[in-house]
Amino acid sequence: MVINMIIKNGIVFCDDGEFHNVDVESQNGLLTAIGENIVQHDNEIIDASGCYVIPGLVDIHIHGAMGADFCDGTPEAIKKISRFLLKNGVTSFLGTTMTLAEEQLMNICKTASPFINVEYPDRTMLRGIQLEGPFISHEKRGAQNPDYIVKPDYPMLTRLNEACGGNVKLVVVAPEEENGLEFIQEASSLCTVSLAHSTADCEMAIKAFSSGASHATHLFNGMNSFSHREPGIIGAAMDCDAYVEIISDGIHLHPLVVRAVFKLYGDDRVCLISDSMRACGLENGQYDLGGQIVTVVGKTATIDNGSLAGSVSTLADCMRRAVEFGVPLTSALKAATINPAKSVGIDDEVGSLTIGKRADMLVIDKDLSLKKIIFGGMKIQ
Repeated sequence: MVINMIIKNGIVFCDDGEFHNVDVESQNGLLTAIGENIVQHDNEIIDASGCYVIPGLVDIHIHGAMGADFCDGTPEAIKKISRFLLKNGVTSFLGTTMTLAEEQLMNICKTASPFINVEYPDRTMLRGIQLEGPFISHEKRGAQNPDYIVKPDYPMLTRLNEACGGNVKLVVVAPEEENGLEFIQEASSLCTVSLAHSTADCEMAIKAFSSGASHATHLFNGMNSFSHREPGIIGAAMDCDAYVEIISDGIHLHPLVVRAVFKLYGDDRVCLISDSMRACGLENGQYDLGGQIVTVVGKTATIDNGSLAGSVSTLADCMRRAVEFGVPLTSALKAATINPAKSVGIDDEVGSLTIGKRADMLVIDKDLSLKKIIFGGMKIQ
């Protein structure tokens, strides 16, 4: 049963990117009114006095949590991850794969297909798949398994896309690899194309963005450093108006760099991501990621060679840390909601509090702690 609802007395993060003291109404799972003194009929009333009302978070780059990994390729893993995400304020996500053999990726896509864009009351919405590999550079593989790296292969991408019902939303590629630019030209008509795990210099990266790429995955990680003589993907993404992901967990990037990214790229193009792996929500120890052993100590996850292996933080944690690091709250919120939704083309339904979109909302206090979750117009907690 869908409950009609009004959230009153909150400080609402509206789709103009600013806060307003307005009420928010939802009916039949959609936002129907945003304004002052909305008339009450048979609505459930939520009092958000002293709290912010924000859109549900959108995590477009997450591998796993609570001992489960999207690459496990099982319904149980998808259910476990999506239950954890919903409890932590993420209302839409892309299941993210690692560099694996095509047969394994096919199984993952086929397993995920029945869950994509299907609403369950206790799980966040799986909106599609991000393929973080296998079309990457061996040199910049990071925690990706080198045994399964292949050259950019558009027919392989189409096979994987068909296996998940046409729901590959983002694919990562190293454009300097053989057929890289041709792959980008073709793939960009199918989904968002992102650069990462790449040795591309600035000239190659500009060619890649000109060919149809529009995104850079976990900026600074898995690519050449920004240099005053060779700005690489990092500089090209800034000059070509690409969306950029950052992991603001206090491990992957220095706080000053987090602030600098927002200033350099503008808060309309930064996407906060968790990049979390199966150890997220669990204790220190050893875990698997893409067939490699990952050691987790505190908030740091590494493989044997010392490379960072994703994070063990939630997207809500990364949003809070960004604010702690000096990013304006409105900018951090855009980076955790509407920007990632736009970057992968799901902003027609989610990412902002806009009349007609899904009623996915969070009530958070001034410390940015989660107080209430409204998912499809239903109060989850």
